[in-house]
Amino acid sequence: MSFSARDIWHEFSHSKIGMTGIVILGTLFLMSIIAFVTIPVDNFKTWNDPASWLLYPKSAQPAWINYFQSEKIPEHLILQPQSSSQQLDSVYVLTDSFVVNYQYDGFPSDFIYKYTSRYSGSPLLQISVTRPDGIELQLISTSLPFSNSETTYTSMIFSTQNVIVKNLSNDKTGYLFSFDTLSSEKIVFSKLTENKILKGNYVFRIHLYDISGKPVLVKSNLILGGKVYGMMGTDELRRDLSIGLLWGTPLALFIGITVSIGSVILGLLYGVYAGFKGKVTDEALMRFNDIIYAMPALPLLIILAVTIGNSIFLMVGFLVIFGWVGIAKVSRSMAMQIKTLQYVEASKLMGQKDYKIIFKHILPQLLPYAFASIAISVPAAITTEAGLSFLGLGDPTFPTWGQILHDASSYSAAARGMWWWILPPGILIAVTGLAFVFMGQAMDVIINPRLRR
Repeated sequence: MSFSARDIWHEFSHSKIGMTGIVILGTLFLMSIIAFVTIPVDNFKTWNDPASWLLYPKSAQPAWINYFQSEKIPEHLILQPQSSSQQLDSVYVLTDSFVVNYQYDGFPSDFIYKYTSRYSGSPLLQISVTRPDGIELQLISTSLPFSNSETTYTSMIFSTQNVIVKNLSNDKTGYLFSFDTLSSEKIVFSKLTENKILKGNYVFRIHLYDISGKPVLVKSNLILGGKVYGMMGTDELRRDLSIGLLWGTPLALFIGITVSIGSVILGLLYGVYAGFKGKVTDEALMRFNDIIYAMPALPLLIILAVTIGNSIFLMVGFLVIFGWVGIAKVSRSMAMQIKTLQYVEASKLMGQKDYKIIFKHILPQLLPYAFASIAISVPAAITTEAGLSFLGLGDPTFPTWGQILHDASSYSAAARGMWWWILPPGILIAVTGLAFVFMGQAMDVIINPRLRR
């Protein structure tokens, strides 16, 4: 039976399972758009650069688990400043303020100030914090390295530095704690008379004083250490898993769709040409097809990845090479039936060239089968790439879902109960495959007369 594109869509749109697949696929494309629009490309390029993730917590759970906890776990916060500047006589003062409404039931693990300053001379850097009870604590006062000319200086100040603990222990605010046993973060975030969290608004202020010129804080971040972070948590390498999962979506769709389209086009052309020509040409082409079909694909893919390279583009090429043989067999048998039809025979008698007959009269009849094959082939391509990446043979420069699972396995995430590192990529692989299986089944009903009845 011949189908036009309009007929195919009309039949497909009445299939609930097919439209479910379309909805899932649309969601995956939306995730891909979100990844391109909201996540800087630098985060994608530096996925395997540990220095790029130093501000993030190690092995933190997703922040939304606090909605299911009776006690709220401290969240890892990377705060952005509110900046202001003024000039007092000959002194330039630059102030960055960080405001946080701390409502968690545990102390932060630490706090870190990371900054990049551009200045000349030797500016004075002071850090203080105003607590919810109005008490202001001086944390540190230090001079930046002297420079005759304008220079850019980057550094980090940690709450564990002895100078901060010493300043807090000498502070005249009426604390009743034994400062030999308390950390800086506990002193700052504790109530006055008991070792309990003081909840409310904290304001950290960074003052930069300079008489040589107006200093500039190029980058300024205050980090409050916690045990939960973001929508999907972090891994052992401090990487934000939501970034990896979002970027993995367009990569999975690229791999699956590219491999399936390439395999279907190659298989259709190969099989239709063999079936149309017949005789010796058909025999020779199908014997070669049998040789490729008999080869164990996964072991060969592993060997090729080890010997030639594990680039994601090479992997796509290898998957296409091993993915077309089954399609070629089916398309050959269909072409052998179509070429016996009267209009094809009439075209031969009229002297039309073989390639015109194939592209005008045979291939259009196979379009519904081609669409179904593309939909059904995508999950196999995605799971094969995920399997190779899980074995450590994928491209480590791309955060694919399989690569995320490989990293989780390398750091024993399952044994350590780090479910947020394992379940999301596994579920995304399964859901993506399910979407294309649904669409493939709907297409199969359209092109298969028995199923239509």
